[in-house]
Amino acid sequence: MQSTKTFFSEEQAIALYKNLLLPRRIEEKMLKLLRQNKISKWFCGIGQEAIPVGITTAAKKQDYIMTMHRNLGVFTTRDVPLYPLFCQLLGKRDGYTNGRERSFHFGIPEYRIIGMISHLAAMLPVGDGLALASKLKKADFVTFAFVGEGATSEGDFHEALNLAAVWKLPIVFVIENNGYGLSTPVSEQYACANLVDRAIGYGIEGEQVDGNDVLAVYDAASRARKRAIETGMPTLIEAITFRMRGHEEASGVAYVPDHLFEEWGRKDPIDRYRNHLLNEGLLKEEDLATIETGIIATFTDPLNRALKSEAPVFIEENELASVYQPVSHRRQAQQNGKSEDLRYIDGLRLALKQAFDEDERFIIMGQDIAEYGGVFKLTSEFLNLYGKERVRNTPIIESGVIGAAIGLALEGFKPVVEMQFADFVSCGFNQIVNNLAKSHYRWSPPLDVTIRMPYGGGVGAGPFHSQCPEGWFMQHPGLKVVVPATVQDAMQLLYSALMDPNPSLVFEHKKLYRSLKDNIPVHATFEPLGKAAVRRQGTDATIITYGIGVHWALEYAEKASAESGLEFEIVDLRTLVPLDMETLTEAVKKTGRVLLLQEPSRTMGPMSEIGARIAEECFEWLDAPVIRCSSLDTPVPTNRILEEGYLATARLERQMRKLLDF
Repeated sequence: MQSTKTFFSEEQAIALYKNLLLPRRIEEKMLKLLRQNKISKWFCGIGQEAIPVGITTAAKKQDYIMTMHRNLGVFTTRDVPLYPLFCQLLGKRDGYTNGRERSFHFGIPEYRIIGMISHLAAMLPVGDGLALASKLKKADFVTFAFVGEGATSEGDFHEALNLAAVWKLPIVFVIENNGYGLSTPVSEQYACANLVDRAIGYGIEGEQVDGNDVLAVYDAASRARKRAIETGMPTLIEAITFRMRGHEEASGVAYVPDHLFEEWGRKDPIDRYRNHLLNEGLLKEEDLATIETGIIATFTDPLNRALKSEAPVFIEENELASVYQPVSHRRQAQQNGKSEDLRYIDGLRLALKQAFDEDERFIIMGQDIAEYGGVFKLTSEFLNLYGKERVRNTPIIESGVIGAAIGLALEGFKPVVEMQFADFVSCGFNQIVNNLAKSHYRWSPPLDVTIRMPYGGGVGAGPFHSQCPEGWFMQHPGLKVVVPATVQDAMQLLYSALMDPNPSLVFEHKKLYRSLKDNIPVHATFEPLGKAAVRRQGTDATIITYGIGVHWALEYAEKASAESGLEFEIVDLRTLVPLDMETLTEAVKKTGRVLLLQEPSRTMGPMSEIGARIAEECFEWLDAPVIRCSSLDTPVPTNRILEEGYLATARLERQMRKLLDF
């Protein structure tokens, strides 16, 4: 170890020792509680305290720290109040998540701590977003993001490092390399000599440190922070350490050779630093017992209180109300003003432009959206209007850009992500359903993120550019799923999604971009999402649909009226989540017969859920079974003739006849 005087005063040096000792003693107590069945699970960081404590000591109060399983030292070094922290770790009502999350799967924004999800590297792109917020605000905070060596094999790790390098973000990635990913040794995880060498491939600085030497960790983190502030460049730190217990206590350590415990036991970070202080005369033997007693006293009372505290109480209404942030906007009256003949794509562009003009917190990110204007040219003028900071090309990183949007939203920005094609959102699925959708219910402020997705077939684009993935997201509470069918709704619903504080996925039908026109007012107004629209009145049957299906239904209904006198009611859902069951129920009562028309394939499409809801809630008013009309259960073919046969319109007449003949 270097001389402590290089870093700290005597008082600071002893404070650092106490910061190392506190999480150790807490963890030892937690292991006893685990054996007493007073906690259900524990991820033990004994032997690794030098990394979280060293990093947190080097960080400034304004810096963000993104924690992992074994980072109790971050919370204690940041002086997080111990009573609510213990309640969180014990799953009690007074914890930071009211029992909705386990151990360290949470954040405390007021302490600039952002917790993990189980998908490990998924939080690193979120760190990029926080760092980008610092850069955009011209602030002086840095993000420190922890990750284990096992998660460095995940795609989010590479997407995050690459994005941080390309955008020159003030972020420090900290790999806690403890030798094992659960039970898999590093020899079976990666072939490079050192993980820090990966920094070279991304064009950023890298440094490997002894993770059991708190001064070495502090020194490296301080250099990295200074670099981030002065140059805006990220750093990758690999801290070499060892996990003295199992990944979590239930997994044990039978797979670890005994000699490693002996070797690393001699490198214990607390013993090393204590001996160092004694040798330098900064600490006396007679002081050790007093410090020990003080540390135990620090957490004994709050822990005892937490053990006696109340368990969460299940109140269904409260749980449901916690999924979304309430929307404070009231529906605005349409302003009197000029109307123009506009295309569907123009309505979307106007909504986006109006939002950007009204609020500088809006930022749009995506592939080829700046100079190129996006593959559909929707943002073709945005770069000149709003500049590179607000209109940002990204590498090909669907997961990375959604994670970055989450980080920006945590810092108060209103990010918009453009998927080049909705099909590609599969590469960002985890960030949407496990991070974006769940965070507010778990612990976070509302995440005001809007993801725009060009979707749908009918243009001969084949199986990877024609899919309808909107149904994938209906079963994940926390998201709003928007599917505008008209030019007016393209403008209104996108604008409303942008103004809604909750995560919104807006599916824009590619075939309608330039083929659909209408004369509409050119100013968008906010309306709460979740209200369907009756597009045509009728009495013989109701067609419930959305998106391009609305136009299929209207065309079919006009033809049926002219040829046979049948009058079909057509309901446009407009949003799949929230679902307007009130309007659907009234339509069922009116006609007694329901055809559910959707572009996606039949199995597990959105109409499967809607059909179940109608059968469950509207059965008494039905005069016939609910009939679905869907595209085939095949991938979307490229050839136009094959695609016409695939799409639901090829079966619309047949399915309606089945409904009417019952």
